[in-house]
Amino acid sequence: QVQLVESGGGLVQAGGSLRLSCAASGRTASSYYMGWFRQAPGKEREFVAAISWSGISTYYTDSVKGRLTISRDNAKNTVYLQMNSLKPEDTAVYYCNADLNRIAATRPGSYWGQGTQVTVSS
Repeated sequence: QVQLVESGGGLVQAGGSLRLSCAASGRTASSYYMGWFRQAPGKEREFVAAISWSGISTYYTDSVKGRLTISRDNAKNTVYLQMNSLKPEDTAVYYCNADLNRIAATRPGSYWGQGTQVTVSS
């Protein structure tokens, strides 16, 4: 069992940056694959990025490659999503996700955070 709490969302102009954080609680939180999904108004939730428990392997959806970077600090049980060169189409609620198995676009993890709003103005 793991609990996830996101932070770091907000309002930013196009071209700007934000860093999202997801704090995981639970004795074995560092053993979990972690990921980020997002849901824009009127759209389905979509995969953004994922990272292995070791941090060695990372995965991204094509639309964010080169702009968003996922990382983790297992000593702090925290995963980050550094968001650069933001675009209005990045506007969405961003959700942290975790699972003992690999997270993928078609296979989200079992545990979810409450979400944090990111709004990018043009």
